[in-house]
Amino acid sequence: MKVSRRAVSLGLGILGAGSGLAPAVAEGLVHELAADVEDLRSASEAYIYGYPLVTMEITRRVMTNVATPEASRAPMGQFVRMRSYPDSSFRDVTAPNADTLYTTAWIDVGKEPWILSLPDMKGRYFLFPILDGWTNVFQVPGTRTTGTGAQTYAITGPGWKGTLPAGVVEYKSPTALVWLLGRIYCTGTPEDYAAVHALQDACTISPLSAWGKPFTPPAGTVDPAIDMKTAVREQVNALSGIDFFRLLADLLKTNPPSAADAPILPKLAQIGVVPGKDFNPAAADPAVLNRVPKFSFDRIMLHFVTEPDISNVNGWRFTTKTGLYGTDYIQRALIAAIGLGANRPEDAVYPTSPKSGGGLLARKYDGANKYVMHFPKGQLPPVKGFWSLTMYDENYFFVANPINRYSISQRQDLKKNADGSVDLYIQNASPGADKESNWLPAPAGKFVLMLRMYWPNPKSPSILDGSWKIPPVTTAS
Repeated sequence: MKVSRRAVSLGLGILGAGSGLAPAVAEGLVHELAADVEDLRSASEAYIYGYPLVTMEITRRVMTNVATPEASRAPMGQFVRMRSYPDSSFRDVTAPNADTLYTTAWIDVGKEPWILSLPDMKGRYFLFPILDGWTNVFQVPGTRTTGTGAQTYAITGPGWKGTLPAGVVEYKSPTALVWLLGRIYCTGTPEDYAAVHALQDACTISPLSAWGKPFTPPAGTVDPAIDMKTAVREQVNALSGIDFFRLLADLLKTNPPSAADAPILPKLAQIGVVPGKDFNPAAADPAVLNRVPKFSFDRIMLHFVTEPDISNVNGWRFTTKTGLYGTDYIQRALIAAIGLGANRPEDAVYPTSPKSGGGLLARKYDGANKYVMHFPKGQLPPVKGFWSLTMYDENYFFVANPINRYSISQRQDLKKNADGSVDLYIQNASPGADKESNWLPAPAGKFVLMLRMYWPNPKSPSILDGSWKIPPVTTAS
């Protein structure tokens, strides 16, 4: 925040009139304060710029710190094949979903390309977004874009040049760090789990040097120093300013800024971060650096409620600025903080509702109350993929409940009212056996709701152009 000449003059007047300080001393103090605020602001811009890359790296460490694939983790270059939906103990990624089986992998394409092969999905909805180190979805094979037939890709790194096998499509990554974040839709029944497991097993990755040869991935190396229990966001936010920027500098060596990032590079240099070089902690005031994390994260979260490009409809906030961010660094940081791995809007939109009602009367959701979400006849979320309403606690993690239902969606046999409308019951206790099919269990305390809309209608009615509006969640009478 720049301090205006008017503010400085006013400050001088106050100090000179009421503090007993000599005008010259007062002026010096005001200018020192202005410089300190400017330094903090500049360092904060650098922090916000680097927040997604650091978050991706800490996530990678946690998710790959195993010797062999297990549950939600696998070594670098190996697939995690989630065999069931995550539960309330899952803490690797904020805002997980309980509608698809994740098939994910972390790879390093800095040394050579990796080959991704996907089987014939037999008409089943899937998408396989591929993220670079900055959380941009730079390619997204899937039902919407490439169809459901078998397909093979080579993911190449920055500066790679070479020849690929015939029939292999190149996807060039701007960074060495790549996250394959595949999702395959599943109804959750034992029979459908088995069908999706077979498709997951047919998804393969291997380095280009192993193409056409038998390939057995090496065992992973386990680092006991990596915190495997604390949520990633908490680990990132706990880094001191110096540790954060030291890690950022290391990551920039293999995950370079884009050409569009050139204007922010001088701000990074002011705090000792120069792409390709080690961090220089002597470049900035340590006192400023160590104030940066909290100040910056507060700015990131404030963006969620102040950003004008975020729509606010009936208490639901959402954006269509996900997956590709350009130089909108604070938006990119926000999504990394609350929804790491978000898709492009053409593939998914994630309206989120932290409060019931709107304006000054809005109140945080609380399990002490009962809520209803009412959809008029024929107005359930319009999608070509699927939709779901998911329950999270205040930190965007699943909530334990007696029926192990973390989301409610079209796969439930939702009961309709006599007029064809549908009511969803959002509350802590069961609404009764006759309404339990439409029940989304809530915790006893505060919670947040997220409506997932995968492959939203591209034409009216559509959330993308505002021709379909999300109904409010109201307190039950």
